[in-house]
Amino acid sequence: MLIVTAKLPRRKLAVSVAAAALVFCAALALVLGPPAARPAAASAAPSPKGVKSNADRVAYLSGYGWQVREEPSASEELLIPEEMDESYQDYLALQSSQGFDLARYAGKRVKRYTYEITNYPTGEQGVLVNLLIYKNTVIGGEVLSPQPDGFLHGLAMP
Repeated sequence: MLIVTAKLPRRKLAVSVAAAALVFCAALALVLGPPAARPAAASAAPSPKGVKSNADRVAYLSGYGWQVREEPSASEELLIPEEMDESYQDYLALQSSQGFDLARYAGKRVKRYTYEITNYPTGEQGVLVNLLIYKNTVIGGEVLSPQPDGFLHGLAMP
C-alpha cells in the first residue's frame, strides 16, 4: 500500500479549491449552454382571482398559451353537487392536480364558460376549453375534444 501525504499552506489550499470550483462552473455552463439556448421554465399559472368579464376569461386562457374564439360558444349555470359519488373521482383528481379544490364549492352555483381553442398543438379542430367560475374566481377547468375518441386534460398546454 502506498500513502502519499502533502502539506499545503492554507492560502494555496483555498486557491486550489476556488480554481476547482471555477472549472466546475465553466464545465456546467458549457453543458447547459447560454441562457437563451435553454428552454424557458414553464410559466406559473395565471391568477384565478378577478376574472370578471369575457376579456378577463380570454386573458386567463391566454396565460396558459391558448388562443380561443373571442366569444364563448356556451355559458351555463351549474350546481356543484353536495355529495360527489365515485363517478366524480377522476374529474376531481384532474382539478386537484391543477390546484383547484371543487369539493370546497359543494352545493354552490357556478358558471361554466366554454370556448373553442384555435391553436391546439396537434392542429385538431373543435377542441374546447371549459372554465368554472365562482364569484369572479376560476375554480376549475379542462381542455377536451368532443370527438368519440377524444381526450380530456388540464388547462396547461400539452
